[in-house]
Amino acid sequence: MSGAGGEEPLILASASPRRRQLLEMLGIPVVVRPSHIPEERAGHESPRAYVERLAREKATSVPGGLVLGADTTVALGDEILEKPRDVEDAVRMLRLLQGRSHDVVTGVALASNGSVRQATDVTRVTFRPADDAMLRAYVATGEPMDKAGAYGIQGYGAALVERVEGDFFGVMGLPLRLVLRLLEDAGRPYRFAPGTPSRPAPSP
Repeated sequence: MSGAGGEEPLILASASPRRRQLLEMLGIPVVVRPSHIPEERAGHESPRAYVERLAREKATSVPGGLVLGADTTVALGDEILEKPRDVEDAVRMLRLLQGRSHDVVTGVALASNGSVRQATDVTRVTFRPADDAMLRAYVATGEPMDKAGAYGIQGYGAALVERVEGDFFGVMGLPLRLVLRLLEDAGRPYRFAPGTPSRPAPSP
């Protein structure tokens, strides 16, 4: 799959601008059709089971020949940190994460020809120690408010991170290596488009 003309576009069942930009960065033609699946944890669902279920439901809830669903959450032990409800909730999450390691879990699902293929990425992220003043200053930028775990690693949130063990793109919300594998398994292998420059990497 490439940016070549005449190819069926990939339908992205997500409103995330970062996921769309990551696909466009590779020259993959994308049509955005957000799903409206409620993002609610079922009972004592594990972080992995939770994102896998949501990715599958998103991919199968949107019509199209090739539909990609994805979901990302931040897990600190058994606690799932989703998008913050408000400023204080964002500060609460960042207090929990500062100076500690956590997992970013992203599930991807590709619906094609009546079948659904899935894959999951788990990446370990460690935060630097940070005081309340720094955390509140970060929250005041507005960046954390639409992101799982209340931070964006591709933006100002990078200042909070000490190290990443795994897939950086998975932390952004779309592990590209897994998406390309699913496309190949569906008979749509990725190909570079000759003479076509890559688009810029996603902005925060």
